Amino acid sequence: MDEDVILVGGDDDSETVLSGRWGVQRLKTDGLVREALRRMQLGPVRLANVGLEPGSGAPDRLILLPVLRELAHLVVRTIAMDDLLGPLLSVYPLSRDAVFRLGAPPADRLLRLVVGTSLVLRSDGLVMEVRDGPYRVVVHRPEAVWVMGMLTRPCRPKDAVAALPLPPGVTRGVIGYLLAAGMAVPVDPPPAPAPLPLGPAQ
Repeated sequence: MDEDVILVGGDDDSETVLSGRWGVQRLKTDGLVREALRRMQLGPVRLANVGLEPGSGAPDRLILLPVLRELAHLVVRTIAMDDLLGPLLSVYPLSRDAVFRLGAPPADRLLRLVVGTSLVLRSDGLVMEVRDGPYRVVVHRPEAVWVMGMLTRPCRPKDAVAALPLPPGVTRGVIGYLLAAGMAVPVDPPPAPAPLPLGPAQ
């Protein structure tokens, strides 16, 4: 969660109040959501480690996703590898209307960084921004820079996967984050839909 967000209890145990750069937001919460928010305030969180809602049997991430959508403008998204060396990159919202739609990058589409993307080296990493963009990306590790380098010219995700000495899921994950943050875009037209089969002659 963004470091300037403050969490306080609401009028009762079913409410949490979040105060940030865009004002105050009241959120209906239960114990699971409050614990997730508490951990998110401390730093990057893996939702699978928060636990299950008692008695529901439903995965916590499915319970938390609707809440995270409500808080999209306050949540810092981070992607990491399973090597305990810290995150690869983090995505910070810059707008109250920021929407982060993460999905699998299309393997056969040509993608590239948005023309005009600025890169500035700061103490916390390499900072990427697009003018009037909804997000800022901070790149923390060279592995993510390798992926960015593949997208300085049009490149298919499957070609980036083949070229880089990284687990395929990591390369695709970084590309997906860059797409969701508006730092990368497709540069070729989508494939034409298959023609509909002709029916029997009348």
